[in-house]
Amino acid sequence: MNKEIEQLDRETLLGMLQDFAKNWLAHDGLWFQAVEKGRDMDEAIKYDTEAWERFTVIEAKRIMALHGIAPNSGLEGLKKALGFRLYAVLNVQEIRNETENSVEFDMVDCRVQSARKRKGMELFPCKSVGIVEYTGFARTIDERIKREVICCPPDPEAGDTHFCGWRFSI
Repeated sequence: MNKEIEQLDRETLLGMLQDFAKNWLAHDGLWFQAVEKGRDMDEAIKYDTEAWERFTVIEAKRIMALHGIAPNSGLEGLKKALGFRLYAVLNVQEIRNETENSVEFDMVDCRVQSARKRKGMELFPCKSVGIVEYTGFARTIDERIKREVICCPPDPEAGDTHFCGWRFSI
């Protein structure tokens, strides 16, 4: 690792982490907009879905390795891993309605959707991508985990109390 980075204080490192997450999200958005402009929304969503199908598995595996989350670690492993995603640095997310066999994960505030809402734009219809993303992430943690959509744009209730919600069960 770069010796200058190793010498940084905690506050600076946390700031860098937030900047890295923002840069990642900005690149994702700019990439999407370029495909949308060059082609159309449907094609951009198609390619975005393909990218997320692979990225979500890579992200989950790296989180598992770095944070000691064992394969097949059930809902406890999933909850821990969700807290270490790049989204967790930028968005407000909550675990709710936990039972022995299920847990709900809500994206209370989503940086992308909040910006669109502030600008008077319609919410980005991310449900089809989210289905692939959250299914792949959960299955990488534990193949037994099943995913259900509670709501996600373009669902009409999305954005009222939270932007998207997912139920995971085992």
